[in-house]
Amino acid sequence: MTHIDNIKVTKRDGRLEPINLDKIHKVIAWAAEGLENVSVSEVELKSHIQFYDEIKTRDIHETIIKAAADLITEHTPDYQYLAARLAVFHLRKIAYGRFTPPHLLKQVQTQTAAKRYDAHILEDYSEAEFDELNDYINHWRDMNLAYAAVEQMMGKYLVQDRVTKTVYESPQFLYMLVGMCLFASYKKDERMDYVKRFYDTVSQFKISLPTPIMAGVRTPSRQFSSCVLIECDDSLDSINATTSGIVRYVSQRAGIGVNAGRIRGLGSPIRGGEAQHTGCIPFYKLFQTAVKCCSQGGVRGGAATLFYPLWHLEAESLLVLKNNRGVEDNRVRHMDYGIQINKTLYTRLIKGQNITLFSPSDVPGLYDAFFEDQDEFERLYTMYEQDESIMHHTVAAQDLFSTLMQERASTGRIYIQNVDHCNTHSPFDPTVAPIRQSNLCMEIALPTKPLDNINDEEGEIALCTLSAVNLGMISDVKDIEEPAELIVRALDALLDYQDYPVAAAKNASMRRRTLGVGVINYAYYLAKNGVKYSDGSGNALTHQTFEALQYYLLKASNKLANEFGACPAFNETTYSQGILPIDTYKKDLDNVCNEPLAFDWETLRADIVASGLRNSTLTALMPSETSSQIANATNGIEPPRGLVSVKSSKDGILKQVVPEIERLRGNYELLWSMPNNDGYLNLVAIMQKFVDQSISANTNYDPSLYEGGRVPMKTLLKDLLKAYKLGVKTLYYHNTRDGANDAQDDMEDDCAGGACKI
Repeated sequence: MTHIDNIKVTKRDGRLEPINLDKIHKVIAWAAEGLENVSVSEVELKSHIQFYDEIKTRDIHETIIKAAADLITEHTPDYQYLAARLAVFHLRKIAYGRFTPPHLLKQVQTQTAAKRYDAHILEDYSEAEFDELNDYINHWRDMNLAYAAVEQMMGKYLVQDRVTKTVYESPQFLYMLVGMCLFASYKKDERMDYVKRFYDTVSQFKISLPTPIMAGVRTPSRQFSSCVLIECDDSLDSINATTSGIVRYVSQRAGIGVNAGRIRGLGSPIRGGEAQHTGCIPFYKLFQTAVKCCSQGGVRGGAATLFYPLWHLEAESLLVLKNNRGVEDNRVRHMDYGIQINKTLYTRLIKGQNITLFSPSDVPGLYDAFFEDQDEFERLYTMYEQDESIMHHTVAAQDLFSTLMQERASTGRIYIQNVDHCNTHSPFDPTVAPIRQSNLCMEIALPTKPLDNINDEEGEIALCTLSAVNLGMISDVKDIEEPAELIVRALDALLDYQDYPVAAAKNASMRRRTLGVGVINYAYYLAKNGVKYSDGSGNALTHQTFEALQYYLLKASNKLANEFGACPAFNETTYSQGILPIDTYKKDLDNVCNEPLAFDWETLRADIVASGLRNSTLTALMPSETSSQIANATNGIEPPRGLVSVKSSKDGILKQVVPEIERLRGNYELLWSMPNNDGYLNLVAIMQKFVDQSISANTNYDPSLYEGGRVPMKTLLKDLLKAYKLGVKTLYYHNTRDGANDAQDDMEDDCAGGACKI
């Protein structure tokens, strides 16, 4: 075995020279400066074991980074910053050949010439503006990133050659250039102020941006909407158009929601009985193939959630499509499924009655009424049940719901959409713009219309552009106002800045201008305010916070409407009638939280009626798995599984420590220490009172708490009914504790491998 002092290293130009341990020591000592409970010698010791003769200098640096990262624990959290600083040093050496970044103008000129940056940046900004913004950039903010953040940046966001793993920029350039691109069209006398404010807010993690924006804005590829909702009609032309739309958007980094609920059931007549229909499964397989055919440029794999109503004729076969039992012919396992339910179906369950399954093609008006008019649905449904001439199948509601919940529990990824709440507590008038589906991660609720062909301008593909406020940075709810205004301005500008691969998507986006702003770091926010998920102590704070979020977002959109005009389809929103989310929530919620409203909603209501809103929607609470890591924040609204979470990504295992662990160690309520879902579902319902779209909300179960190690069906159904009663619109993952490792996230949030993760 070669002694460490005798090892030679391979330099970048191929030369061999003796290893310089003093140089390595200096770099680690620099990275450790000012950090607590870290040991330079411990990192060196761990690194030396892995050195070998003729090791490349790049590999040495990566070995040291990994050695530091391996030392991250809840008792030595600062190793995440030591490892991060080493990683930043490394990525800058790769990008620039040195530690100090170049001038902003030089960076943009170099990368534009290489066709990595969009040419408009050089055209739109003067040399003087480049100088001013270069002086404004604070590259030392890179040192505030934690290790998981730097690794995610290098893996997903920074402009790079994904084959050679060569990175061409560092994080502060990313943040500055996103602002420069989005505000480029603003008047010259005001845009510099917005660019600087936006840069400060995103680079200090007050705002969290989604994967498509972080990875894409500043590059020649201009499609940044995270979520795409495509509705399919019951015709071959529409099925083909839907398939084509899926391919175009998966290739552009978007996560897909597909509504296939109109497709007729197995055995239904075609062309007046000339043929029998093959049923839904062959077409679902077609959609699955379309979703999986593109790798999204190495940023992530394609993913989709497909929606259909629980009363569909084939429901019993469709509910088991993800099940591991069965053969390939009767399974479609590589999509997730959103099951659509309403009051009529829940009532049948509660009363122990039957549910009748129909093919939508055989029951005129029923499918549309399911979303648009609950009384009309009830009338038609009972009428069709009495007509023996209509093909149907009757099943006990208890059996159908039990199958639903069994499959949700066993796969984790059968989701719930309460379609009546999506339409009655909605910014859209359901008689003209009904909500007929959600998206990949169950937080979007937007109108769609089926396409007859891919160029159909009458159809409507819904896009949603996402971002989030970092609640960890909020000390008073009034602190939300500044990030709320900057998010609305930036995302609204993005709608005009981006390209649209399909006309139906462009038309819908320009008419509705929908945004979805969520939150990250909610668990830390609760912990630092000394309240919990499970015991009701966080209810009032949550009410105040989400009231402030929606109020300030509406205020910002109203302000933009005064500057640029209301969105053209404002008249299709309930906002245009003076109806706000605070008017339409489920009043059962008042029994959980009777907190009074704190803001001047009546003045805002009058302002909205008078001058409109620039954006039809403003809120949606997404999982934000990856971008939470960038901000070293806890995921979206979720409780952490451990004080140190171990996240698996395509680039390996990343450890992340919850914020302020030393001070707040006892304040965090961990996922599996919560006794049940009640407190969490109450909080989600409080949020939903103000959120105009929906929420990626999970249910979580620890089988060891129940007799025989099995979660009773009545517990699953109780939670489902509770969520419905309180007005929750959608449920996302069903997580089951496997006992392997509480710090381990047992399924990386797939949201298109990250599309809606923001």
